[in-house]
Amino acid sequence: EVRGAYRIESSYRSGLAAVIADFRRQFRLFLLSGDNDREREVLQPLFGEAQALRFEQSPADKLEFIRQLQESGEKVMMLGDGLNDAGALKRSDVGIVLSDDTNNFTPASDAILAADRFRSLPQFLLFARRSIRLVYGAYGLALIYNIVGLSFAVQATLSPVIAAILMPASSITIVVFGVLSSNLLAWRMGLDGKNDKNHSAG
Repeated sequence: EVRGAYRIESSYRSGLAAVIADFRRQFRLFLLSGDNDREREVLQPLFGEAQALRFEQSPADKLEFIRQLQESGEKVMMLGDGLNDAGALKRSDVGIVLSDDTNNFTPASDAILAADRFRSLPQFLLFARRSIRLVYGAYGLALIYNIVGLSFAVQATLSPVIAAILMPASSITIVVFGVLSSNLLAWRMGLDGKNDKNHSAG
């Protein structure tokens, strides 16, 4: 007589299918996993190409695969969540660590993303791209500031005291511009954290 049964299945991070679908429209995707291929049938529809799935990959295998992609002219971004990804994350052009606890030790990387924000990864990448414009804006503001200041200096219309005040003020202005503009951009894109609280409350 059978009194009970267990069925063990792998669980994936919330939003995985949506994130992969978004990335497939923009990038070539590969899965490098140290596990066996028993999940191939589940993951194959998400990634599409059979060669995109690589199982039983050692840390050295992951590192070598990324090296080969780079030598073929590809720019590589890697998302990892374990110490066995450390070498590949460091080798990648952009390495992002997905961490369940940001207080614990994490591999060296360019960015650390809290695991509960995984579904927002496409938005964070878009935020990074748009932030480049903010950097250019800051450079432009600094250039204008210096051109105006230089014109006054050439005409000798500024006293030494005023010039001494304006020099650090220019740096402060650029910092304030960067902080306010980046926070405003994050707020407009819903990346300020408040939306997540609303989702969790619902």
